[in-house]
Amino acid sequence: MILGIKYLLKQKGDFMLKFHGEDNIFIREIRLKVLDIERSMEFYTKIMGLKILESKKKEIRFTADGINPILTIIKPSDVVPKIPRRTGLYHFALLLPSRKDLGLFLNHIKGNDYPIIGGSNHGVSEAVYLQDPDDNGIEVYVDTDSNLWKGKDNQIVMATDPLDFNSVIDEAGEARWTEIPKNTIIGHIHLHVGDLEKAKNFYCDGLGFDLVMKMSNSALFLSSGGYHHHIGLNIWNGINAPALPDNSAGLEYYTLVFPDGLTRENSITNLKQMGYDIFEKDSHVFTKDPSNNLIELTVFQ
Repeated sequence: MILGIKYLLKQKGDFMLKFHGEDNIFIREIRLKVLDIERSMEFYTKIMGLKILESKKKEIRFTADGINPILTIIKPSDVVPKIPRRTGLYHFALLLPSRKDLGLFLNHIKGNDYPIIGGSNHGVSEAVYLQDPDDNGIEVYVDTDSNLWKGKDNQIVMATDPLDFNSVIDEAGEARWTEIPKNTIIGHIHLHVGDLEKAKNFYCDGLGFDLVMKMSNSALFLSSGGYHHHIGLNIWNGINAPALPDNSAGLEYYTLVFPDGLTRENSITNLKQMGYDIFEKDSHVFTKDPSNNLIELTVFQ
């Protein structure tokens, strides 16, 4: 049984509610298409430390807290490998509750000889980056104290400085990783798009996000409620990059949570007026952004 988001977040603590609670628009769950479901299952359990919530022949749902899904993988019958230089998922980001947890994760990754492709101190957060077996990017991060975040010209200042790996690992002390912390949530998602201006209009004017940072003319960071970002958008795969085919490995869709039904309905109205389609499937409401990224629109409950 999937419990309400409100119940889930109350178990996780007030710091989660600040930017991923009922006053915000935030990401709840990610669904990925994979080439080999057994290979991906091993990665997400052994390497990422998630638990299996439900398992079918071609679909597995994972959880951090043992109750609520955080990630689902499916294997379409005609799935093909990801094609380079397309729109879609750049990375999804797992937000850990503490810097110590990030240190534990780094020790765990090192012990399993799994490659990390980068690490950064963004000022607002400290993060490490890796990829799953299908080249889906994953960020694992911890936020710094939001009271210390800096602003300039009505934007949040984010940096890309080297991560002090040793300092983070030292936080773990003698403790050992056993599984991903139950408090873990999806902190944000970062997408490849083909047109930044169209994407900004869709996510800001349509869905109601705020633009909090612009990186040159290549990336935008959007949030709700003053967070550093719930959505990242970039054109690093090329301006007007085409979308992946529907049967490609990669993002199937992500779930966007609105504070209430009225807020969701206002966004749906905005999107319709802007010419975007809203459709239902199995009693769930969906739309697609200008780069064909599929989004489920749901309500906090």
